[in-house]
Amino acid sequence: MANYKLIIEEDFNTDFSLLAIHCSEDAYKMAYLLNRHVGLKLRRRRTDLDYSKQGLEISFPWFEFEDENEYTTYDLLANKFRTKSARTVASGGLFAEEDSEEIVTVYLIPELRNVDYFLKISSDSMQLPLRKLVHEINDINEVISVYTVEIDQLKSKHNLIFD
Repeated sequence: MANYKLIIEEDFNTDFSLLAIHCSEDAYKMAYLLNRHVGLKLRRRRTDLDYSKQGLEISFPWFEFEDENEYTTYDLLANKFRTKSARTVASGGLFAEEDSEEIVTVYLIPELRNVDYFLKISSDSMQLPLRKLVHEINDINEVISVYTVEIDQLKSKHNLIFD
């Protein structure tokens, strides 16, 4: 009997741009700063970017702005999520179970652990003034640095598909 091997190639369209933002402020403050200094109108979505991994419920704050005039969508996502993981360890005795908690940090894009926020920009227009946008974000006092990320070089780029 003949064996057939199916090869599934990952078709990942990079029809968006990605900016990495280093800033120690909270997510709501980062959205406020972008709204104030860059002119965006980011609002928190009713649902965050949620998923389960290894028994943990993970939730990344998600802010969105749809610019209908420019046919562009801006998504601000936190890269880090910290949660407590509880586990019970049996020590061998009848009533000697020990409960322990540890803080677990989960990253949206694990290969860029130092990044605090990602600004995903999806646009139908071909011309995006990314250089101007990066310069405007860098002018914010609370922001340490901003740069564009090459999406093709990310291993966990599938985490950025949430539409």
